[in-house]
Amino acid sequence: MANNGSGKLKLHWKMLIGFLAGLMLGLLAHYVSGADAPWVQWLTEYVTQPAGTLFLRLIFMLVIPLLFSALIIGVAEMGDVRSLGRIGWKTLGYTVVASGIAVVLGLLLVNWLHPGGGVDPEVAKTMLAQSAERAQAIVSGAGSQPKGLDLLLGIVPDNVVAAAANNTILAVMFFALMLGIGLVLVRTEATAALQRGIQGLFEVSMKLIELVISLAPYAVFCFMFNLAALFGWDLLRSLGAYVGVVVLALAIHLVVVYSLMLRFLGGWSPVTFFRGVQEAMVMAFSTASSNATLPVSLQVAEEQLKLPRRVSRFVLTVGATANQNGTALFEGVTVLFLAQFFGVPLTLEHQITVMFVCILGGIGTAGVPAGSLPVIALICGMVGVPPEGIGLILGVDRFLDMCRTTLNVTGDLMLAAVVSKGESSDAEAVETSADGVAP
Repeated sequence: MANNGSGKLKLHWKMLIGFLAGLMLGLLAHYVSGADAPWVQWLTEYVTQPAGTLFLRLIFMLVIPLLFSALIIGVAEMGDVRSLGRIGWKTLGYTVVASGIAVVLGLLLVNWLHPGGGVDPEVAKTMLAQSAERAQAIVSGAGSQPKGLDLLLGIVPDNVVAAAANNTILAVMFFALMLGIGLVLVRTEATAALQRGIQGLFEVSMKLIELVISLAPYAVFCFMFNLAALFGWDLLRSLGAYVGVVVLALAIHLVVVYSLMLRFLGGWSPVTFFRGVQEAMVMAFSTASSNATLPVSLQVAEEQLKLPRRVSRFVLTVGATANQNGTALFEGVTVLFLAQFFGVPLTLEHQITVMFVCILGGIGTAGVPAGSLPVIALICGMVGVPPEGIGLILGVDRFLDMCRTTLNVTGDLMLAAVVSKGESSDAEAVETSADGVAP
């Protein structure tokens, strides 16, 4: 997606320029005219917010066909079910390990630094009142979420078209996984033609998303202008302790845990890896959406990291929904922060419960902006913390969403790099797959 032509800026530099320009102009508008100024309200409501929303809608419109086709092709190109099983178990194992470390790290920092005691009660009361309507809507939505056995059964769709229409990503991915396994098991000319057709859908989806992503620097400008013009730094200052703990935990996990996993599990140089994935990291931070960043991640994995396509397509499409370390960490920190603020004592047993639910929540959370908030409300209700307390964090959630999405996307690419260790190049598998002959 980056333009590699000589003399032309790469996409991530353009997005960085858009990010800084939007941030600076937004802050200037906030502190010169104020968030309530008519022209600021008009500009954000009728220009920058619709432009950013349109960009995300264009991406989300194409994400389902991209997820669907990439996962099928990734599975089909593995050549045999044993290879799929090996890669699948490695992906699941590393995901649980990384998410578990993330949640434990977050819980330790919250218990140590105790950010819930540092919020001004008057400011908190005002923020709760301002966000009461939205918080109530999120809490109501959390109450209607499937739980327990229903959550597991919901992964298997009874109508895949309805699942796609309702944006039930896990159900669509399950169907794509089964279809990919079917293409591995049945090797005929007809299935080879079907696989080529799905490959064509993947290539068309990638090309269309490439065209949309060329608009990303302008969308990033709009996102940051909105955030800065309407809120300034006041909200971050009011909840500075909470924001600081979340960002510190995310940074430690990104720099320390990922580097150790890359070095000792994947044999990678962390410096080489982080240099290669910077474009995907900037895109993730700007859009706050793992799904919207997936096309860039797929290209980065293939062109910058030189990972086997059959592995990277499988791991990254699954990871966009299932490997969300940043989300799991954020959910754990937020639940304990709200418990501290409201004076709700959480025993070790409660905190262990929070940890396991956060790991599962990180696997099932939608990879879209603010997708983790209903899960947080659900966990709060489980351990006796007032779910409406999420109104405290709504003002700073956009910024924290950008931070945790960066960790999520980087974690997906880290996982793909680690899982790829020991896997042979897929060039031969791709050739035999195209011929419709079993390897």
